[in-house]
Amino acid sequence: MAVYTAIENRQLAGLLTEYDLGQAVALEPIAEGVENSNYRLRTTTGTYILTLYEKRVARGDLPFFLGLMDHLAKAGVPCPTPVHGRDGNALREVAGKAAAIVTFLKGKWPKKPETYHCKGLGEAMAHLHLAGADYRLRRPNTLSVTGWGPLFEKCRARADEVAPGLAAEIDAELKYISAAWPTGLPDGVIHADLFPDNVFFDGRKLSGIIDFYFACNDAFAYDLAICLNAWCFEPDLSFNVTKAKQMLSAYRKVRPFSEQELASMPLLARGAALRFLLTRLHDWLHQVEGALVRPKNPLEYLHRLRFHRQVAGPGAYGLS
Repeated sequence: MAVYTAIENRQLAGLLTEYDLGQAVALEPIAEGVENSNYRLRTTTGTYILTLYEKRVARGDLPFFLGLMDHLAKAGVPCPTPVHGRDGNALREVAGKAAAIVTFLKGKWPKKPETYHCKGLGEAMAHLHLAGADYRLRRPNTLSVTGWGPLFEKCRARADEVAPGLAAEIDAELKYISAAWPTGLPDGVIHADLFPDNVFFDGRKLSGIIDFYFACNDAFAYDLAICLNAWCFEPDLSFNVTKAKQMLSAYRKVRPFSEQELASMPLLARGAALRFLLTRLHDWLHQVEGALVRPKNPLEYLHRLRFHRQVAGPGAYGLS
């Protein structure tokens, strides 16, 4: 979503000849996130989002992502819908990159999440999980527990530049979590990146879920664990159990938890914190020249990891 690839007027005009979207009026870069180049595209027929897929998104995964958005939108999940060209295809190429245009969603993401945001998220996430049950394509989670070791090896030599002793602490966490990671949990399509900037609200109502480019097949409870980390810590890094309870309670009213999911939540939350610690550490140490945004501080997730390490059971998240 940070802009790495610039688009010339002639390239944009050529792209739009493949659609029935009219002519370009304005193209505005969206300087948020770290994965792809996103633009707000205004044409004579409306407003859209144009995404150019950068290095971390594999071209072979794009049919899964774009098809998933089509599938979820048809099931009533509020998410962008890929715009198909005159030839029926949604996937294009512009400026030497794979690209797609999707519909524009109204609303704003909550820069300071409140309890009602967490409640709305929990309910919407449960509906997303249920709606994806009959999606025919599958994609493994390349950033699950088996992928964390190789990612760490790209950072190990310089990790202590970020914090003294960080390499040893991550190494110990990887060994513990890899050995204890739960298997056999209820699974299906998950979003895997439901941070506040990927969820829009119109007033107090959730109006959209965006950025499905980490979506994959994995345990539903792992998606919840990611959200515990992303939504339920305050700016001072204290954990807000009320927000956690609102989110998880709203979720379970739509899709009840199994006993194994409940018991696994602390370990899953710990693993999710490690996952984002590692990806942020990698981005911090391997910054991309030309990006409009600075990589996020990985140490925020070290703090979260240490919190979850002390958790004895699901009661710490407001669950019983």
